[in-house]
Amino acid sequence: MSGKLLAPDFESDIRRLRACARSQRSLSADRKNAKLRELAEALVRESARVLAANAEDLARLPATQPAAFRDRLTLNEQRIAGMAESLRQVAALPDPVGEIVEQKILANGLKVRRVRAPLGVIFMVFESRPNVITEAFSLAYKSGNVILLRGGSESRATADVIYELMQKTLGEPPPFLGVRDYDRDVVAALLQRKDLIDITVPRGGEALIDFVQRTALMPIIKNDRGLCHTYVDDEADVDMAVKIVHNAKVQRPGVCNALETLLVHEKVASTFLPKLYATTESVGLQWHVDPVSNQVLKGLARVQPASEKDWDTEYLDLILNCRVVKNLDEALQHIERYGSKHSEAIVTANETKARRFQDEVDAAAVYWNASTRFTDGFELGLGGELGVSTQKLHVRGPVGLRELTTPRWIVDGRGQIR
Repeated sequence: MSGKLLAPDFESDIRRLRACARSQRSLSADRKNAKLRELAEALVRESARVLAANAEDLARLPATQPAAFRDRLTLNEQRIAGMAESLRQVAALPDPVGEIVEQKILANGLKVRRVRAPLGVIFMVFESRPNVITEAFSLAYKSGNVILLRGGSESRATADVIYELMQKTLGEPPPFLGVRDYDRDVVAALLQRKDLIDITVPRGGEALIDFVQRTALMPIIKNDRGLCHTYVDDEADVDMAVKIVHNAKVQRPGVCNALETLLVHEKVASTFLPKLYATTESVGLQWHVDPVSNQVLKGLARVQPASEKDWDTEYLDLILNCRVVKNLDEALQHIERYGSKHSEAIVTANETKARRFQDEVDAAAVYWNASTRFTDGFELGLGGELGVSTQKLHVRGPVGLRELTTPRWIVDGRGQIR
């Protein structure tokens, strides 16, 4: 696809952004940190405007949109405070730009260093969640990059206000560009422009990820779906397991680190499943279950047999798959077959089993006695994230500051020739 689909003025804006990337590489940490703190203050100060715009976006949503989608789009005072805190946390983190990864002096006297440097121009394509704007920008900015941001049309009013606050805070030339044309053909055209964009980061549903993978000519940091599992072992503390599973599934079901499939050892199923069901009844959790689980939960509302497709479905909603397994091996086999390599958890008092689970499960984050909801840049001390990468090159797990840099070679000589 040709870049001719880009309007001339828009292409000029992107070229200016690319030119800005050069000066960003040498921007001082103090300057970057000060601007991030200013933006945090502006966000809190102007929260009423942000919330009013967000209310417009929510009012436009069709009634048929799933509750989880509405939740991802929704901002409130608490979430805006969280966005501001994320900006402050990123400002407080060490600047990765210029960090020496390794250094040595060769036999010929050359001084060789591997030093972290920015990636350049990042194109971030995301869906519905307006908090991604400041989170993604802060990480790109602090790591010396510039960023092109294109969110979903559902959040356009909220995005406009946030972009305006960023523009006023950062001044000229702005180290970001918000794409306000929501035509999918524009995204397709940008994905072909490896002369303008160095890295693309898609963050959203399977359709978006697939579209970017098929279209982009530049490298991708892929944030794929989160089909997360928790295995409750026969040596689990049942009350602890109920608490962990409830949190992983119910606390915020519409995010990629939420639990989708529960695996339970057959020895504890009859005790554990009714206890868990009782804690989820008030929120209306729907259960898709295997025959053994069905026998345990027989006669209870909102329980139905699981289909083969269910085991491979990321619901992002108040729906839980449940399967009873004979042992750890069977749990590992299920996860190997259906897992998306995002986040997996085991609940057990047996450390040997836990370490085996962590060693053998192929995922970006593997938990022992904890909720999968912690697979998050903010929660893991990164200040935020551009997403959770399920790929193996060049980053795996939450994409934070260091993951938006790459080591390069700096070589000092005194006239050496080869």
